Amino acid sequence: MIVFAAAASFPQRSCAQSSGVTIPNLWNPRSRGERLEAPQSSRAVRFLTDDEFPPLHFAGPDGNPTGFAVELARAVCERLSITCTVQARRFDTLLDALGERQGDVVAAAIPLTPGLRAKFLATRPYFRWPARFAGRADRDLPPPSAEALAGKSVAVVAGSAHAAYLRAFFPKAVPHEFADLAGAETALRRGEADYVFADGVNLALWLGGADSAGCCAFSGGDYLENRYFGEGVGFVTRQDDAALSRALDDALQRVWDDGKYAELYLRFFPVGPF
Repeated sequence: MIVFAAAASFPQRSCAQSSGVTIPNLWNPRSRGERLEAPQSSRAVRFLTDDEFPPLHFAGPDGNPTGFAVELARAVCERLSITCTVQARRFDTLLDALGERQGDVVAAAIPLTPGLRAKFLATRPYFRWPARFAGRADRDLPPPSAEALAGKSVAVVAGSAHAAYLRAFFPKAVPHEFADLAGAETALRRGEADYVFADGVNLALWLGGADSAGCCAFSGGDYLENRYFGEGVGFVTRQDDAALSRALDDALQRVWDDGKYAELYLRFFPVGPF
């Protein structure tokens, strides 16, 4: 477990794109209100996370949890001037541990769903899962559209939301279904498909890693339809911690406003999924 407390402020910065990486702005400026403070307590606020899901949360070189969600939690604690701890647990135990008061906030990639909201409170999403197309960099392929993909082969994971979305909105494309994303990516690298359509985070990691061998690049923009790809992830608290949840929401807005969100995003997403 690591402990962190309030630290120095950061310079003003607000941007949508930096170093060629698009940084998503998930906050509505009209929602800004009176600054909220965290509930006063003599104890630290306990964040729970998992350490096996990079780049959102994973074990750092020293064995302690880090990642985009964890460092965002740290930044939020700095803005609220509160002392916090973060502890890694197995992913499938996080919500049970929260409900049993073994922690106060979950900072992990647990999807925001109606079922989750029926049992817990959650902030607005601080991250979403964009769907993206990627194509061979050595081919003069058009940006994806319903007409541009007519007759083009698209590698997708069988049974996935991406396969369903492709069928619904790109009906003239020719889907090539694979059991997993690695198979779809390999088909694209070998030139056996014109595009791959999948989760942008995993594609970004592949495009920026050695396995892609520099073959490919994103094509077109992101797709964020909730019905297919979900609402995203936020900080999760118990229902009796409404004041803490509101304070976390307010602090997330401030982290965006002062540029810390962008700084962390660029650190953990050098190849942006948006």
